[in-house]
Amino acid sequence: MPRNFAFQTRQIFFGNLLLILCCAFYLAWWILAFRPANPVRGFQSGWLLLPALAAGIAATVFAARGLGAAAARPGLFPPGWVLWGGAAAYAAALAVTKFLLHRPVTTELLLIVGWAMLALSEVSALFGAGAFTRGTAAVFAAVIAAGTAVSLCCYVLYYRLSCTAGLIDGIVPLAAAALIMAAMNLVLLRG
Repeated sequence: MPRNFAFQTRQIFFGNLLLILCCAFYLAWWILAFRPANPVRGFQSGWLLLPALAAGIAATVFAARGLGAAAARPGLFPPGWVLWGGAAAYAAALAVTKFLLHRPVTTELLLIVGWAMLALSEVSALFGAGAFTRGTAAVFAAVIAAGTAVSLCCYVLYYRLSCTAGLIDGIVPLAAAALIMAAMNLVLLRG
């Protein structure tokens, strides 16, 4: 990692690494616990959720420290837009999926919207810190929006799918989040 990274960029970079690790553990649990043949249930696979949770919390702490340090500079989005937009998006997604599509509400909906809010906040802060150009930030914002839309489609479809299709459906949002965060870090390293 370049030594010339500002504090906020370094914190976001390490937060992204930890979020990728979180996704890897969650993905390993998902594949073991929901594979069609011989799923590994209970603590035999469930222990993987403990490091996923620890890495997710640590990622959030690092990202929050970086975002807090970057708050003094104007970002790509005006202050509060991501927070209030995310809250509105969650409320709308909850209403649509529960009442219109009759999909049981699970934690994954909150995780999908929360990840999108975090990623968009990071893009905004990295633009404000000068680590991303406006064009790079706009591309990442569009990729995050597309990743979120795909993840929400997977969320809605999950209970309508066969075991094998459901396994793959659950992999897509985790892989998308990890790949997008990895791409952000690669751009930072190349910067």
